[in-house]
Amino acid sequence: MRTLEVLLVISILIGALTVVSYFAVLPSPRQVAPLNLRRLALTTLQTLDSSHDLSKASFDVGNDTTWNRLQVALSAALPADIIYNLTIFEVNSDASGAELYTSVKSVSNAENLGIASDASQYFVASSNVTFSVTPEKIGESGTGGTLYILNCSDANSWWTVGYTAQSLAQDFSNLLSPYFTKTVMVQSTAELGQILDNNPLEGEVVQNAVLINTFGESMPIPSSYYDGDARRYTYTLGQRVLEYNWTWVSIVGYPIYYVTNTNLFPNDQNGYGIYGMKNVGPAGLNAFFQGLDNQTYSANSTWITGSLAGVKYLTSKSLEDSNYYGIYPSPYQTFTRALPNYITSMYNLNVTTQIFNPDGNYNPGSVYRHRVSQGGTSNFQGGFLALGVTRTPDIRLTALGLLSEYKPRIYRSEYTVYGTSRLAVLQLGLAGGT
Repeated sequence: MRTLEVLLVISILIGALTVVSYFAVLPSPRQVAPLNLRRLALTTLQTLDSSHDLSKASFDVGNDTTWNRLQVALSAALPADIIYNLTIFEVNSDASGAELYTSVKSVSNAENLGIASDASQYFVASSNVTFSVTPEKIGESGTGGTLYILNCSDANSWWTVGYTAQSLAQDFSNLLSPYFTKTVMVQSTAELGQILDNNPLEGEVVQNAVLINTFGESMPIPSSYYDGDARRYTYTLGQRVLEYNWTWVSIVGYPIYYVTNTNLFPNDQNGYGIYGMKNVGPAGLNAFFQGLDNQTYSANSTWITGSLAGVKYLTSKSLEDSNYYGIYPSPYQTFTRALPNYITSMYNLNVTTQIFNPDGNYNPGSVYRHRVSQGGTSNFQGGFLALGVTRTPDIRLTALGLLSEYKPRIYRSEYTVYGTSRLAVLQLGLAGGT
């Protein structure tokens, strides 16, 4: 009896489903998955202009051959059931400065696009116009703006795996020179001694300069600054950074772990077969910070950097600046020489720019500014950018850190200047209306 009841229920359900399916009106595929006409129109315009064909045609509206070819390409780029209207507008300007658009050319493959249509617009530029960006110069106000790049021929580098200091120096010049009022290559340790003595090399402003050490973990030393204790030189270097309000840049590894001068130390090597170098160890960086904070010099060989586990990622601000300045290093790096937080209180430092996200008590890739008290208020005097990345330097990280710190603006050219740009509007519809 139960079996008959179950069979009867199943029969009723199947019959009901059959009746409903027969009379139900299902939506068309077009309604279930509607075509995004606006997105299709923009993609089509970009495709047509990938080789500047749309731009050329927009400024040659009287050339029927060009426009016939453009229509063939347009028809080929669209599905068979899509109808279109492409209109080119001249960008004008009236006395009040408001933009006006005047139609100069229109082509279509249908008299009516129906009610199911959408459109996208796209600006095209004249082929005889070059649009560019102009960066603001650091130091335009007259307070410094000199970029010194160490390119000393009588020095050797360490931990710049795959590069020489000289090749890095040229790359830095190409990348950063547009942002500074003056770029000076320091070609020898003697020239380095000259600017340490506040004597310009090419008539530049020595005060408030940025100095990039392209020699990795080693630091060029002028003969005149060596008194038998190389650590005292690094202490003096810190004093000069404070006195001249310099920003000193270390691009890789443990900063100032060696000093180098091939004429001064011809028989000394760093333990790895690189001659012309003398090992000062962690005491070099400690002495530098003592000088930067105007403390009394004392030999201190305490190792202060940390080796961080895994990779570290650029901060959200660094990623934003990366897009703004068009500089794209890898968003993650390995750090074995990151500086710790405690040095900020020990040497009166503030972290003003973090290139990478902090890791516990360490600041991988950061800019430190030295605090000085004047009249009851604190001001910055002297700075230090320490990347601390492992071995192979990426100059884009240094550039991104400096630009994030100094924040020069990018002046972009106007894109809608009269006669140099036109507006293309592509309206698409579905054949057969809705």
